[in-house]
Amino acid sequence: MLKTNSEKLVQMSVSGKAHHPEVGYPYKIDREGKAHVLPATGGIVYNVQIGDSAMGWESDHTEPGVTIKNENPPANMALNIYSCIGNSAKVISGEAKGAKGYVTGTHGGVEHVMVYLKPDDLDLLALGDQIQIKSFGIGLKLLDYPKISVFNIDPALLQKLGIQEKNNKLHVPVTSVVPAHLMGSGVGAPTVARGDYDIMTTDQEEIKRNNLDKMKMGDLVLLQDCDNRYGRAYQKGAVSIGVVIHGDSIKMGHGPGVATILTSISGDIEGVMDPNANIAAHLVD
Repeated sequence: MLKTNSEKLVQMSVSGKAHHPEVGYPYKIDREGKAHVLPATGGIVYNVQIGDSAMGWESDHTEPGVTIKNENPPANMALNIYSCIGNSAKVISGEAKGAKGYVTGTHGGVEHVMVYLKPDDLDLLALGDQIQIKSFGIGLKLLDYPKISVFNIDPALLQKLGIQEKNNKLHVPVTSVVPAHLMGSGVGAPTVARGDYDIMTTDQEEIKRNNLDKMKMGDLVLLQDCDNRYGRAYQKGAVSIGVVIHGDSIKMGHGPGVATILTSISGDIEGVMDPNANIAAHLVD
């Protein structure tokens, strides 16, 4: 078991409401300059969950499960920063009251938090219903690996990912290795303590060459030469590990989103290829 400072972390409630999808301009422009009308972020998504494909849907930036947001901007910022992947969530109003689930990611730009609920509970959920999260994970550290930074993950989920300690390195199961030149929207952000950044899918041949065309929501992926300690930047030799949290996009510079959970520039993280490395294995009953 990884040695952490989890006993020193503060567990705190944050909440948001099942958020209605929003549309400004009806058309989304694809990589070839063509206009499309497609579903996008927000809402209760009934047929796309973690463990499902992140690719191929007739949609843009699909957020699996239910999207929640707090109507008060500073409170919503806290919701997005404090919510960690794997945190427990509970519906506290409406017909689905009492239903339990888990945080599966936070989506930057729109500042959304995504929550997994069982399909039967999603059917009872209504837009505007309140969901409360037991946030836990902010400040998490690996005591034996001070040069590895940890973000956005519940300590209990981190222990379940099958990470092995060998030769003073963490060997982390991943489904894919993403080269730095494919990382797009979100590069240059000042923090990875919330949100995500996108794997660009404009060059489909490059996506297939790197075996990224089979990505699933919830996959663990290795970001090559990506330093995510204090933001998102290119750094030769750096390694970051992230979770795929939303679906593909038709837009230039966009694609499936990745939320960072581990990052280091010191060569102490290695990826171990495992086609089953997905958080759904640990969160979905």
